[in-house]
Amino acid sequence: MLKVLKFGGTSVGSLDRIQNVANIIKKLKDNGDSIVAVVSAMSGETNKLIEYASTFSSKPNEKEMDTLLSSGERVTSALLSIALNEQGYPTTSMSGREAGIITDTSHTKARIERIDTEKMKTTLDDGNIIIVAGFQGVDIENGRVTTLGRGGSDLSAVAIAGALEADVCEIYTDVDGIYTTDPRIEPNARKLEKISYDEMLELASLGAKVLQNRSVEMAKKLNVNLVSRSSFTPEVEGTLITKEENIMEKPIVSGIALDKSQVRVGMYGVSDKPGIAASIFTSLADENINVDMIVQTVGVDGKTDLDFTVPTTDLEATKIVMEKFTNDCVNIDYNDAICKVSIVGVGMKSHTGVASKAFSALANNNINIRIISTSEIKISMIIEEKYSELAVRSLHDAYNLDK
Repeated sequence: MLKVLKFGGTSVGSLDRIQNVANIIKKLKDNGDSIVAVVSAMSGETNKLIEYASTFSSKPNEKEMDTLLSSGERVTSALLSIALNEQGYPTTSMSGREAGIITDTSHTKARIERIDTEKMKTTLDDGNIIIVAGFQGVDIENGRVTTLGRGGSDLSAVAIAGALEADVCEIYTDVDGIYTTDPRIEPNARKLEKISYDEMLELASLGAKVLQNRSVEMAKKLNVNLVSRSSFTPEVEGTLITKEENIMEKPIVSGIALDKSQVRVGMYGVSDKPGIAASIFTSLADENINVDMIVQTVGVDGKTDLDFTVPTTDLEATKIVMEKFTNDCVNIDYNDAICKVSIVGVGMKSHTGVASKAFSALANNNINIRIISTSEIKISMIIEEKYSELAVRSLHDAYNLDK
């Protein structure tokens, strides 16, 4: 079986942890598997390099930053390869260039164009373990080092798994899988055996931090089976992220997500005229501000109210944009004491009463819903932040997710 393994920064955060990763790889190799491991920089290393660069420049050249930041992963890959070779396991480390990863020319946020797998295939055929420095490639025009942005090692692993047609891509982190909700909030949260790509994408976009969105999107596109598991408890089975049709018994609701990084923008007494909403949201889009949930009341006497949410990180930029519309409404206010709680599940598509159960669960705990957004597999609700954990626990209980 050909396995692509990815080890994040915490998994390789010290020499002892690198040795632990070597032990995981050795065990899989002894079982007869062919192994390509993709590694991140040691935890904290990338931030340290960014800090070094900021000593000399507040806005360093992006090409030089890619050269700098890509070094962290190469250090880890070489150390892991040295450890395995010393223990009698033929291993070679590869940079993104040596692994054949070709990207576009967008430095610090490059996208993978293709992967030339010839060298990796030859190396695997010779019985070698491959350790690839994640997060990097070379640009298609000049062959200059590029990096893929935060979480880029996950992307490297999924792309390599797709290109090599690997049997599985295992993402090792410090948690042992995907849970029905955050176990720190709900102790009865249960680890999922399987979850669909679409559900994982929703959970990731709604606040679950286990897997990066772009890597799940790529896995879906390339039809790569992903497994989320822990490098600290490798004997524990993880969670398989796969096609919906590979999940025989689809639960109505798979998980509850919580996102506290939202701000509600309220525009009151907005002029109820054609084009006003288009003007507002076009102006926000022009500043790359991602608007999430929107609700507009029915116009009365030529006036309407408009509520929408934006990420907390975009609050100041949003305020600047909103200054252009002060003459088009009576008042604008901002509320960051809110959160978004969501239920996610592919089974929702074929079951009635899912939404009413969520609303009843919150109502029974005197939690008022400010905004509601729905899709085929998701229901999101904006509520006051002080009720966030109570809402998660009540919804988890309402759908019997601990069973």
